[in-house]
Amino acid sequence: MAKDLLRRVALAVVPFIGSLLVRFIYLTSRKTFHLPESIPDEPFIVAMWHGDLLMQPYLYRQFRDRPRIKVIISEHFDGQLIAETVSHLGLDAIRGSSRKGGAKVLIQAISMLKKGFDVAVTPDGPKGPRHSVADGVVVMAQKTGAKVVPFQCRPSKYWQVNSWDRFTIPKPFGHLEYFAGEPLDLAGMDLEEAKSLVKMKLLEHGLE
Repeated sequence: MAKDLLRRVALAVVPFIGSLLVRFIYLTSRKTFHLPESIPDEPFIVAMWHGDLLMQPYLYRQFRDRPRIKVIISEHFDGQLIAETVSHLGLDAIRGSSRKGGAKVLIQAISMLKKGFDVAVTPDGPKGPRHSVADGVVVMAQKTGAKVVPFQCRPSKYWQVNSWDRFTIPKPFGHLEYFAGEPLDLAGMDLEEAKSLVKMKLLEHGLE
């Protein structure tokens, strides 16, 4: 009972405070955006590391004036907190994991892409290993023809949580340098080759 009560309190409080923190960090920081030469009009897949997802809603807004994206977030309690937080930032979630019970979430994600939504995925989530790439992002891209756009945010000052993903929280009053890579076309590529390409592009500008 006590655990359930704590979870209900956390769900009522943490996402709202978390969304305020994200807004505060963004508003008090200098921003630089490095965007691709061409921004897809058609639905695309956002790929970002699990530890780098906190500030990414603002990079996505450089692509779409009105968000039309579904973010794949795990069904764990931590994922529920993240899903509620991103909802305060105007983003919707697909609950599930591309690793565990992957078929269900992949079917949902592919359906959303075909309906005109962009989809965001953390290829190394929800449990790692850090900076690994699961099959899901490649399967989604090859089943729908959607291109993959790597997202990264490199803060000048930050805290890093002692977790498997070394979750990064930028400090206020710093500099946020955003990178969105050129859209990757994975059509016809071998699975491992495609995963290696996504990983290489996601490591280009990120933190160690």
